[in-house]
Amino acid sequence: MNKRIFTLVFALIIALSLCSCVDQHAGKKNSNKDEKKIIATSPATVEICNKLKIKLIAVPESSFTMSDEYKDLPKIGSPMSPDIEKIKSLNPDYVLSPVSLKNELEKKYKNAELKYEFINLSSVDGMFDSIKKLGDKFGHEKEANALIDEHKQYMKKFNSSIKGKKRPKVLVLMGLPGSYVIATDKSYVGSLVKLAGGENVYTDDSKDFLTVNTEDMKTKNPDIILRASHAMPDDVKSMFAKEFAENDIWKHFDAVKNGKVHDLDNTLFNMSANFNYRDALEELRKLLYE
Repeated sequence: MNKRIFTLVFALIIALSLCSCVDQHAGKKNSNKDEKKIIATSPATVEICNKLKIKLIAVPESSFTMSDEYKDLPKIGSPMSPDIEKIKSLNPDYVLSPVSLKNELEKKYKNAELKYEFINLSSVDGMFDSIKKLGDKFGHEKEANALIDEHKQYMKKFNSSIKGKKRPKVLVLMGLPGSYVIATDKSYVGSLVKLAGGENVYTDDSKDFLTVNTEDMKTKNPDIILRASHAMPDDVKSMFAKEFAENDIWKHFDAVKNGKVHDLDNTLFNMSANFNYRDALEELRKLLYE
């Protein structure tokens, strides 16, 4: 009897020890995933970290609204020109920036001996690929997989809503105060048009933007012209209005004749992929098919 009791007690102790080991390991894993000191240098990268529940130690200065939880964090300057000395003083484990700024920032990060990751935000697909990689890298696989699954469900529903509709030919102009360029499929706005089922009249495997004369644009005969802005949207909208009113060639475009010229909302259609993409696609569904 005593031997039996001893055996049961011993087995119970072993079981409790094993449970204790699993709990400690799980607890350690959960705490480790937020141990890295991470700085995000653009609003879009901040938003991704927020969705993944990755803690940040500093954020950029920006006119775009960010979560209140970041309001008291140190600011490290603008996305285009972050304060490298301030970043270095915070001793981050990783700095996260959009890949569109790689040419401008990579050398600075290397010279400062910073560890960094450039995040692909040139398209919605690129953003979700980056979400997967960040989730794996920083121990937030669960959050990443949930976001990816949600995205797949949304796109399935969206694609069903445009199934069988004629794909319009689209010319996408990206404006700066005083000038404009053509946005290809490789740009974020161009990738949204493609995702929405539109056919961009200008495609390029290597360049986001092209400089093309209006005579060449006319030969493409777009059904719809979309005008986006890189910055200063009110000034760009006025610039486009003046260009289309004063440059005689535009009146010969079928899109202009048919009233199919639209100015896009700068908060939805900007330079980097973000979680507003659903609102952008819903807007494009109206502009392309209604």
